[in-house]
Amino acid sequence: MIWPDYLLTIERETVSDCNWDQPDSNKFTEINEMALSNTKIKAEKPREKPFKLSDGGGLFLHVAPNGSKLWRMKYRFNDREKSYSIGVYPAVSLKEARKRRDKAREMVANGIDPSAMKQIERAARSEAGSFREVTLEWLEMNNSKWSLGYAKKSRERLKNNLFPYIGNMKMDEITAPLILAALRRMESRGVVDMAHRVKGLASQVFRYAVATGRAERDPTQDLQGALKPNIPESFPAITDPNKIGVLMKAIDSFEGTIIVEVALKLSALFALRPGELRKLTWGEIDIENALISIPAHKMKKRRDHLLPLAQQAIALLKTIQPLTDRGEDSYVFPSIRSSKRPMSENTINASLRRLGYTKEEMVPHGFRTTFSSSANDNNWDERWVEMQLAHKTQGVKGVYNRAKYLDQRRRMLQWWADYLDQLRDGVEMPAADNVVNLKQA
Repeated sequence: MIWPDYLLTIERETVSDCNWDQPDSNKFTEINEMALSNTKIKAEKPREKPFKLSDGGGLFLHVAPNGSKLWRMKYRFNDREKSYSIGVYPAVSLKEARKRRDKAREMVANGIDPSAMKQIERAARSEAGSFREVTLEWLEMNNSKWSLGYAKKSRERLKNNLFPYIGNMKMDEITAPLILAALRRMESRGVVDMAHRVKGLASQVFRYAVATGRAERDPTQDLQGALKPNIPESFPAITDPNKIGVLMKAIDSFEGTIIVEVALKLSALFALRPGELRKLTWGEIDIENALISIPAHKMKKRRDHLLPLAQQAIALLKTIQPLTDRGEDSYVFPSIRSSKRPMSENTINASLRRLGYTKEEMVPHGFRTTFSSSANDNNWDERWVEMQLAHKTQGVKGVYNRAKYLDQRRRMLQWWADYLDQLRDGVEMPAADNVVNLKQA
């Protein structure tokens, strides 16, 4: 068998190093007795000189004067007596040591030197790359199945929060305390939710490294309960009818581009997630049938979603269609810099700030809460509301039908558009009797 040149320089412990046949040597004393037991191992105390406790099959426990205990195995390979390091007791138990001994003996029987093979595996891990390199490889592998936004966020979160501290370290050098130290820096900045997200991403990187043979385990599993609990906060939203009216009046008087004004108004009418609204394309809009069909890959829950259009929404879409409709793949709300990109995620948020609303009062995502609260307060069926918000129902009821309650939701969204108009004009619209009847039916 021919081994790589770098293995020729590996130090090997041979019989001359350890004086196996000289029990009284200055190296250590050998105690040949029956097979070991955990009780016997624990009972052995350190001595002035190192000694070994034999277990059979070449396996023995080396006990040093300082009390450390190391599992080793002696064997013959190519007519030379050699030593193979198995691990430290008690981290490697007696049972595990015997398993590793049997595996090494099997390798010898097949003409493989276990010591040399261990060095090859160690060298392979060394060449496998750093946490940074493995992470970039993992990100590249997942790019095709992730949205551009999620891929970018994942990369930036790992790059900014973990690369500066463990990015250059080998995968098998990174321990749970090192990862925790980096995550604690995030906690100190008050981004507890982000710390939990970064921990989850790191776990996926380590699992990928384990699967590809470049790490033995995922150390983030040892961090259960080590971070501050993540208590999700609801998005700031306006739910008081009078304040909703003031908000809609402010939006109606918005002094900006017509595209941003329409985006603000449809944010309230559609109650979509901000990203789902920004990435709408004209090919998904059927004005003739008053319906928007959003494919699953653009939805957070990865399910197709149908959105009925109220008459007010159709009018708004027709207002900007001549300005942005350049074909099925063109964005309804394109970026001001490039029509090939959607509107910036900060545009609507910045517009609310310009209208005088702070981030503690109202955010784009808050329109969903505004709609949900108002619809429920006005006796609309909760199932219709949840379906309109594209929430997932657990259990058997969670079986998804994108057209479920479509007619009911169409009536509900027309009511919602009329309700917003009346609040804007200073008149509160009470819940209609037929709405209550629909729910009871």
